[in-house]
Amino acid sequence: MTEKTRPISWIKAARKNFEDFPMPVQTESNRALTVAADGRKADNVKPLKGFDSGIMEIVLRHRGDAFRVIYAVQIGEDLWVIHAFQKKSKEGIKTPKYEIDLVHERLKRLKEMLR
Repeated sequence: MTEKTRPISWIKAARKNFEDFPMPVQTESNRALTVAADGRKADNVKPLKGFDSGIMEIVLRHRGDAFRVIYAVQIGEDLWVIHAFQKKSKEGIKTPKYEIDLVHERLKRLKEMLR
């Protein structure tokens, strides 16, 4: 029995940021999102710390830069891409607080919109 592939939906601002990523990063992100839409988890995906389960982070490296794509698997019928950003952390591996705050805000608005 095969699971139905879920549609992938984007918060508009996340899509805009994503389209600025280098093409190899976009390609790898799309691969990981497709795997997630099929109900599985790609090797470069981990839960986003500080959030409930179902909020996942695609971890990407390209030419010494770090990129992240945040998606939610437990909101509505679709897999929702919440945020995409190039990580420029001044704090080592920790994701900057303003990026985390932005994810919280977008999740809140998305949940309200889908009610």
